Amino acid sequence: MTLGPDETGAIHLDAPTEWSSTVVGHHRLRHDLAVIRLIGEYVPFLAGQSVEVEVPQHPGMRRRLSPALAPSLDGKLEFHVRAVPGGWCSGSIVADTAPGDEWRITEPAGWLSVDEQTSDVVMLAGGTGLAPMRSLLLELSRRPAPPRTHLFIGGRTPRDLYASDMLYLLTDELPWLTVIPVVENSQDPDWVDPWYEKCRVDIGFELDEMLEGTLADVVAEMGPLTNHQVLVCGSPGMTRTTVDRLIQTGTPAEVIRYEGA
Repeated sequence: MTLGPDETGAIHLDAPTEWSSTVVGHHRLRHDLAVIRLIGEYVPFLAGQSVEVEVPQHPGMRRRLSPALAPSLDGKLEFHVRAVPGGWCSGSIVADTAPGDEWRITEPAGWLSVDEQTSDVVMLAGGTGLAPMRSLLLELSRRPAPPRTHLFIGGRTPRDLYASDMLYLLTDELPWLTVIPVVENSQDPDWVDPWYEKCRVDIGFELDEMLEGTLADVVAEMGPLTNHQVLVCGSPGMTRTTVDRLIQTGTPAEVIRYEGA
């Protein structure tokens, strides 16, 4: 007999280390991006961590993804997956996932977290690096006094800000949260993305609410963040560049936590 987590969240030594979850929703939002929702066994990860997943399209191959929901005993999971150029596994997840697919989940890991005593947080999320940040925001909302939080979300163009409607609505629900969209180019590409057109909504951030530049550019203009806890998540290149710029502009390395998406 194996035991799961107790009411404190502690995991017993003989608890399972692999869990099963079934796809209940596959929502393709862009030609290269999908949101996958699952329900199944409780996975004992912490908000901000990533897990390894094995999908039926690629038996034996594992890919590390970050849940976009806070841990819950009802076994709900959500992942934001972008197809990496040349990445046939991520491309298959985006294009071929279907309700009823069974995923295997293992190895929660990572150290994106917000300390209990923190009163000010800056989150810098590039692309699907938003997923663990959203998980953390939902976890923070359970605290009696959540910290003031500024979430900077980055994309190449406005069309890349795939969750801007959700975040726009979230700012109304969470008075301690401020969301700042950042785009490298304020003009969308001139080719049509049918998946974007299919799910387009009127709710979201206007162009005049977006900062133009990279997240690293924005960091440089903010100056040293000496009284904040800073979290960074995005592509390996974005994460490395942004963390380097933070340190170069005077933010202490010990207040920065980062993960690649």
